[in-house]
Amino acid sequence: MLELLTSETPNGWKTTILLEELGVPYTVRPISLTNREQKEAWYLRLNPNGRIPTLIDHDAGDFAVFESGAILIYLAEKFGRFLPADAAGRSRVIQWLMWQMSGLGPMMGQATVFNRYFEEKLPAVIDRYTRESRRLFEVMDAQLAHGDYLAGDYSIADIACFPWVRGHDWACIDMSGLPHLQRWFETVGARPAVQRGLLIPQPPTAEEMAEKTTRQGKNILA
Repeated sequence: MLELLTSETPNGWKTTILLEELGVPYTVRPISLTNREQKEAWYLRLNPNGRIPTLIDHDAGDFAVFESGAILIYLAEKFGRFLPADAAGRSRVIQWLMWQMSGLGPMMGQATVFNRYFEEKLPAVIDRYTRESRRLFEVMDAQLAHGDYLAGDYSIADIACFPWVRGHDWACIDMSGLPHLQRWFETVGARPAVQRGLLIPQPPTAEEMAEKTTRQGKNILA
């Protein structure tokens, strides 16, 4: 049995979306970021970085996997889906997965922090992360002009990027004028497994989510 320790964040939703796409049995243990549960000793034994998500494969001797991108690769390989078997196809998908992990996620994360959570407004910093996030959206738009998905067929690359693009309003990133990205966003967002994955763990209301993410963001800065 697979057990996912997670919370309502883009990195958490990447893993729940993939698990829903795979249609395999798994259990969820919600982790309270507000209460800093991810920093408790028992959790750090599973995930030394003290972040979410963490996957435990109980059928593989309670093998724990941390880092959302590593979890996506592990699951795709374990079940033989959403990651091509040939070297070139696999490399294309992993390139875009690494692009998300090293670029899109961190830049949008920082844009969110300085637009929403940081008490002192720093225009130069806000502009830097907002512009870079928008540039990355433009990179996606250019890539998606050549195909329906980022790396050929629908893959863990698309699954990794979708929750971050979905948060563009909260991060204050303009998505206008990017027709290929918008088309991809609507196509991926319409998938039933994606819609189910975004409801795990049980989501709060929009007002509760705004308050909760603000508290979580300030905890990150503490």
